[in-house]
Amino acid sequence: MKKSNVYTRTGDAGQTSLVSGTRVDKCDCRIDAYGTIDELNSSLGVVLSFESQTSDEAATIIRFIQHRLFSLGAYLADDRKIESCYVTADDIARIEAAIDEIDAQLPPLRQFLLPAGCQAAAAAHMARTIARRAERLMVGLSKSVEIKPEALKFVNRISDLMFVVARQCNIKNGVDEIFWSKDC
Repeated sequence: MKKSNVYTRTGDAGQTSLVSGTRVDKCDCRIDAYGTIDELNSSLGVVLSFESQTSDEAATIIRFIQHRLFSLGAYLADDRKIESCYVTADDIARIEAAIDEIDAQLPPLRQFLLPAGCQAAAAAHMARTIARRAERLMVGLSKSVEIKPEALKFVNRISDLMFVVARQCNIKNGVDEIFWSKDC
């Protein structure tokens, strides 16, 4: 069996194909949305690369999310009307349970934090901001295309999770959290 080429040359003129085969510009809002989901998934891989700095519970939920994000990207890349977005209320509940479990281990937060700390925490903060951007792009896309509410909720919860994961990483690794000061 011949190995397929990684490159196809079909996108050289600035267009790509959706799942249906429809050709669209690479700057299309649908491409922007699922491309950012892909970027988010990759950024979660960076968080996981700092294995010794993350907890087992964080790594487990992040791996679960990565699988769902791949499916969510496929959903966003499909311009046909499909019923399933591959993300369920149970998936959202699973992330919420992980947030609650991790947050229960953290000291109360009474000030804003700067996105900093150990490598895993900094990577988690990057993932958090990418999740926020993905959510904004999906909301924009939802103005012209139906997006299942579960898809938006799922991405919103990822940003919340990454915030508590970043805090957990810093605490686990003995790195002080840096609180925002308006006087700096």
